[in-house]
This record gives sequence, structure tokens and C-alpha cells, in this order.
Amino acid sequence: MSQQVLTPPTRPLPKGKISYEQFLEWLDEDTWAEWVDGEIIVMSPISLAHDAVHGFLLAILRVFVSAQALGTVHSEPFQMKTGVDLPGRSPDILFVSRENQHRLKDTFLDGPADLVVEIVSPESEERDRVQKFSEYERGGVREYWLIDPQKRQAEFYVLSEAGRYVLLAKGEAGEYRSEVLSGLWLRIEWLWNPPPEIEVLKAWGIIR
Repeated sequence: MSQQVLTPPTRPLPKGKISYEQFLEWLDEDTWAEWVDGEIIVMSPISLAHDAVHGFLLAILRVFVSAQALGTVHSEPFQMKTGVDLPGRSPDILFVSRENQHRLKDTFLDGPADLVVEIVSPESEERDRVQKFSEYERGGVREYWLIDPQKRQAEFYVLSEAGRYVLLAKGEAGEYRSEVLSGLWLRIEWLWNPPPEIEVLKAWGIIR
């Protein structure tokens, strides 16, 4: 699987703070960036391990969601704005249920995704585990997966009725069953050594 290469912005970064609307106007399809407190944060290049996990999960989740007609799956650099007073983020992977398709705009998701996956790197660890964790919790993202391919550690959180994330599973191996994607189960060890996608689809009973 080839590594995705993030290129520098094709246009200069705006000076000073800008609105989210101005950020979306400035952003282009080749630039991976996020909007935080009026400032543009350009994403760093990703590793081969990050790319392998991302590509595997994106492929199997898209087929599962499509086969079950559950909604749609989107990928970075597609934007998500969970709330008026919250940053504009670009999750690695996000799932939007059929019931929430009205939140999808042309260039961003206006409201929380039902499920978000962030793949942790050394550069993004604090952002994913602290900043985004708090923002997604406050914004109402119902399920949050944190996957660290370097440490071989996966964490799966679900939003409680009290609006707080509860850790349902954590580790290098084992099985996780999604609360949001009904019927979806995942062997955590698949993340570190992805099997052929067709084998996963057979295990799920989507194909024979």
C-alpha cells in the first residue's frame, strides 16, 4: 500500500485569525488542515503504519456500511464542525448515519459524526488523546476509536447518557463490537497485520 503524501498548502496561510467560513474558502482538496481558535493547523505527513491502518479500516467500513445501508463513511481531509464554539477538525475516518445525513454539507459535516476514528502518531498524540477527545465528547460524537499503530494499542469509547466517554475496550488483541455500527465486530489484531479485505468481508458474512 502506498504512503499518502501531504503537500504544503498551495496558497500562503492567511495572516491573523479567520472565521471557519474563511478557512473553508481558503482550503483546497490537496491541503490537509484543521481550524482551531481562528488559526489554521496544517497536518504533518503520515507514516506507512498510519496509512496501512487507515486504508484497511476505510475499505472495510465503507463496504460494511454500504451493504447494510447504514449511512456514509468519509475520510480526511473532509471536515467536521461539531459545534459553534468548537474547532473544525479533519478526522481520519468518520461515519454519518442515515438519520444524520442532513448534517452533510458540500465541504464539511455540520455537526458531530456518529463515529470517528483517529489514528495516533507521535506528533498527534496529545491532540488526539486530549484536545480532540474533549471536543468530540462535548460535540456529541457517539463513538470514538483511538488507534496507535506504533504502540499496537487500540481504545474504543462510547458516549454515555451523561455525555461522557466510557472506555469499552482497550488493548493489542481481542474482539470489539461497535455500539454505533450495529453488527460490526473487529478483531483488534487485524489493525497491526491487516488480512486481505475480502477475508474480513467473508468473516462478516457480507460475501461468500
